[in-house]
Amino acid sequence: MTLHHDPSRRSFLIAGGTLAVGLASSLRALSAQSAPVKIGLIGSGRQGGAIGLLWAKAGHEVFFSSRHPETLKDLVAQAGPKAKAGLPEAAAQFGDVILIAVPYGATPQIGRDYGKYMQGKIVIDVGNPRVDRDGDVGKDGLARGTGVTSKEHLPGVRLVRALNALSFVQVTKEAHRAGEKIGIPIASDDQAAIAMTVRLVTDAGFDPVVVGGLARAKEFDAGTPVYVKGLTAAQLKVALKLP
Repeated sequence: MTLHHDPSRRSFLIAGGTLAVGLASSLRALSAQSAPVKIGLIGSGRQGGAIGLLWAKAGHEVFFSSRHPETLKDLVAQAGPKAKAGLPEAAAQFGDVILIAVPYGATPQIGRDYGKYMQGKIVIDVGNPRVDRDGDVGKDGLARGTGVTSKEHLPGVRLVRALNALSFVQVTKEAHRAGEKIGIPIASDDQAAIAMTVRLVTDAGFDPVVVGGLARAKEFDAGTPVYVKGLTAAQLKVALKLP
């Protein structure tokens, strides 16, 4: 039997193959987006610990850290089987995303000690400067804005300022609340880092609000009108004059 060449059938097969490749690519992208994220926390006190617990409960792999990791056993137990604890160096190596939740005056030392492990990684900085505790580092952070100063303290990372403008009490009590959620302002110069942070803020039970580049982080630093006010996303956009 002679097989006749059918151009329309060939075109359909090519189109179908292209569609299949496109669908497979889309599925891979969706899978990557929903896959658990490996998150290292440098600083697992009240703020870092509370945020880390929310991410662990959302299914992410969380590495809590402290200079005394033996004190984190209860936190790890609450977080579940995918969580672990260790020294900050190990957390910096472990995470594809790093959360830094330390007194702001320690940020330059964090950069010196663990910066080599964080190069090219998304780093979410939640520290808030205080002059009484953080001295000149805190004074500088408040004067110039943490987006600018943290970038200098943590060179080579994909820096994001987020999750700093709410208290640990709000983190614990208001996550996943009914109705309009607390809005979380986000500032970064890296669009992919913003996208990841939007996902993680959402997973933690809050409403992400992208403010702009790192220079705009000053608008939601400690002492600003929106700081720890528990504003919704809509209220934040009005307060920060966002579209």
